[in-house]
Amino acid sequence: QVQLVESGGGLVQPGHSLKLSCAASGFPFEQYTMGWFRQAPGKEREGVGYVTRNGDLIYMVQDVRGRFTISRDNTENIVSLQMNSVKPEDTALYYCAAASYNTLQAAQYSYWGQGTQVTVAP
Repeated sequence: QVQLVESGGGLVQPGHSLKLSCAASGFPFEQYTMGWFRQAPGKEREGVGYVTRNGDLIYMVQDVRGRFTISRDNTENIVSLQMNSVKPEDTALYYCAAASYNTLQAAQYSYWGQGTQVTVAP
């Protein structure tokens, strides 16, 4: 069955870095755009960015551009989110997801992980 399993979350101090990973199985990983989303307490889920099938294009939303980036390894079926210079407002549950299109519209994503919590605090 399809599985997306996020890992790497935790407590991190402002200004520090954290790398999230997402291991995929049960579907043709290399045929899917992989996205990262987050949901902070009391807020709606929002897109963070995505990477295209072969990794040649990475799109990050304005709030994280220049601080976060996404990479993927199609041989290991892993997509990662590198988070640098984190801020308290980055605190959220982070999800990876798979879509057939290059989009950050959550409704277009077919498969979702369970999420990993990131808390940014001193």
